[in-house]
Amino acid sequence: MFEAAELGHKISKVDYKREEPLLRETLLNLQFDLAGRRDFPVILVVGGVDGAGKGETVNLLNEWMDPRTIVTNAMPPPTDAERERPPMWRFWRALPPKGTIGIFFGSWYTEPIIARVNGDASRAELEDAVKDICEFERMLADEGALIVKFWFHLSKDRQRRRLK
Repeated sequence: MFEAAELGHKISKVDYKREEPLLRETLLNLQFDLAGRRDFPVILVVGGVDGAGKGETVNLLNEWMDPRTIVTNAMPPPTDAERERPPMWRFWRALPPKGTIGIFFGSWYTEPIIARVNGDASRAELEDAVKDICEFERMLADEGALIVKFWFHLSKDRQRRRLK
């Protein structure tokens, strides 16, 4: 499924180095505009396989942008106290206010997928969890939030090489 989504777009390092200053300036200007207008929050959901560059990308965003209006939320597995509440509760508490950017490093998709892969959830339970997640995202979007989701993927061979 994800192989079909791979775009294969590449730019040379020379081109990247040439474009990087403008990209940084543009992102910062957009962030300042968002903070000044306070019309809506921006939610970045970062997920993917280990070794695909998620951490490097989040670190780069934090390096490039103004730290006053961006918050990164590392979302480890839920605690026992969090498991006693609805699954979206812990994410709800970390949502950014209008005019700010919230990065979720580890998303609301992670726990249900891991439970299914490990055999701790049935297919129907996974489908119910995905339905709840879609409702959560629809509610956020209806309230004006801009949700941008990133999935980082590597082939098994490339992942093995990177993790070595």
